[in-house]
Amino acid sequence: MTAGEDKAMNTVMNSALPATQDNSMQGPQLVEKHLERDPSELLYWLPCTLVLEIPVVRFTVGELLGLKADSIVETAYHQSSDLPLRVNGQLVGWTEFEVVGERLAVRLTDLS
Repeated sequence: MTAGEDKAMNTVMNSALPATQDNSMQGPQLVEKHLERDPSELLYWLPCTLVLEIPVVRFTVGELLGLKADSIVETAYHQSSDLPLRVNGQLVGWTEFEVVGERLAVRLTDLS
């Protein structure tokens, strides 16, 4: 092989080397990301509906049609039973009834 062919061969071999051998190339860089606010902080003003459910088991259509003012409907819940609390249809916790002054209220006993 002549000196010209040897030089040409080295040029081809050097250009075929992987880019990882290039010292100017660097690995993945850490990019500083600004801390974003929790999205829930922006939603405090949105309205939602809280619903307390008191299931009445074994209630019939006939009993429903017979309801009048002053009717009393018994539930399967004991007075100290926790009642489900839903927000926009999703179960979020359990509550129990409390009397505050002359108003009926609920105390949160557990979050789901």
